[in-house]
Amino acid sequence: MGRRIALICAAVLAGAAVAQQVMIAVGGGGWLPGRQPWPYLLAAVPLWLLAGRPRPTRVRRPPAWLARTPPWVLLLGVLGLAAAVWAALQDHEPYLGHEEAVYANKARFWLDGTPDAGWGTYRPPGLPALGLLALHVHDGVGALRVLALLLALSTLTVTYLVAARWTTPRRAVVVVLLLLSGLGFLRRMPEFLTDVAATGLLLVVVYLLTRVQEHAADARAVRTALLALPCVVLAAFHLRYGVTGNLLAVTLAALAAYGPRAWLAHGRTVLAALGILLAGLLPHLLYATHLTGRPLGLVLSATDQANRAYVGDGLVYYLLIFPYRLAGDLGAVVMTAGLVAAASTLGALRRRRDLSARDRRPVFLATTALLTFVVLGLATDGEPRFVYLPVVLLTVLGVQTLAERSGRHRPAVLGALGALALVTVPATAQAVAHAAMPAPTQQAHSTLPVARALASDGRPCLLVTGYEPETGWYSGCDAVTYRQYRALAVPPPGTTVSLITYERGRLQPDAAGLTALTEGHRTETRVIPTDGTLGAATVITLRSAPTTSDATK
Repeated sequence: MGRRIALICAAVLAGAAVAQQVMIAVGGGGWLPGRQPWPYLLAAVPLWLLAGRPRPTRVRRPPAWLARTPPWVLLLGVLGLAAAVWAALQDHEPYLGHEEAVYANKARFWLDGTPDAGWGTYRPPGLPALGLLALHVHDGVGALRVLALLLALSTLTVTYLVAARWTTPRRAVVVVLLLLSGLGFLRRMPEFLTDVAATGLLLVVVYLLTRVQEHAADARAVRTALLALPCVVLAAFHLRYGVTGNLLAVTLAALAAYGPRAWLAHGRTVLAALGILLAGLLPHLLYATHLTGRPLGLVLSATDQANRAYVGDGLVYYLLIFPYRLAGDLGAVVMTAGLVAAASTLGALRRRRDLSARDRRPVFLATTALLTFVVLGLATDGEPRFVYLPVVLLTVLGVQTLAERSGRHRPAVLGALGALALVTVPATAQAVAHAAMPAPTQQAHSTLPVARALASDGRPCLLVTGYEPETGWYSGCDAVTYRQYRALAVPPPGTTVSLITYERGRLQPDAAGLTALTEGHRTETRVIPTDGTLGAATVITLRSAPTTSDATK
């Protein structure tokens, strides 16, 4: 009787999960917090297990036309869906955000010399270099966002290619759909950021390591994979210095899953790969030593930028949101299945040391995922965009596990996963558009009018604000924070300096602080009304240059 009740409850919850995704996808669900679906599927799974995992006697198969459709055609459909979602979301967040503007400013600086407001030496040059190419095509936000789309489509394609090698092409299509349906990935896909593209490169790194071990008898395959590895690592590193933590997790997981001897067996090729890697890193290490006095100074400086309340608060954050807030209701179930399968393989590995490299792969992938959460959680503040790699790896493991354990119902299970993921993509897009994007867009309705009102007329200008990157991008002026301004020497002669504060702004001084900064200057004050969340802006323009002693007070 108890099992029957559990089965009925599981069926009701599963039906509710599907219904709410459809409701959100068609524009309903505004009453849900953040338009996020309730985790009905996560609740249904343990009830289904309690009911004894009953399986239907009748085997259901997907439509014949779907079975005849080549996987690459299905992939093109998913990529088209991703492009359509990207285009739809641009209208909801048309302005560059804080992080986007930092990289955009550097790209424009290389293009025409416009000040690179917000840039710091702890940021890698890869994305601005790509942005420079985009700005050569069209000098505007649209070109940078199109580049972001191309990078996202590349990562989704790499995910398919790698997942197809680890599973099957049709399962790989389901993996890509699940990744696209997750809130963490879809939130940042439309933006000009490093995280999505870096994930694709990191996934290639993981794949090459598995290839080395699973083709250990093929000397040519091993040599090709190991010598390609440093090239991919260098590309990922110069795109995002933060991948250092991911690479540390991958390295530790590879040693733990396969054992040091498995790598020492390819000693000469490993040493050659390390030599290539060191040679590629040498310019960076010399530059970092010149700037900071330490070869790893820039990497450590990037870590220091984390907004941590304490060491480990990122790990606490990941524990609190795992896996639901990373991948959504459906993705969370699949990721959990992947973890369970890896735990089962780990148990087998403890009992038998003679497992093949292919059998050890789930342990390697899951260990990489878990260590990534730990390493990044200890080194930085927690953000979903930092941990896309673990989401991908656990999703691959989950899809493979569910397919293998479904027996003759495998086509129906994969079809159901794909269909629900297909509905979840527009539902997640609705959540992003109406819950996540309005806040930065409303903030831009305050910063954008101010930036345009103070736009450069060809003469040097410096804006001091808590929103320096985006203000710099839309004004064409240099921009710094108040803390940076206090540390500045006297601005070059002829530079117009304006101090900007908002009614509800951040990182800005009070009245006494402004008085201290304007002491010894003739000033002109004006108020710029805005309809954004920051309220009206007060702009104090300094009309006379201070002495050196005044500027350094």
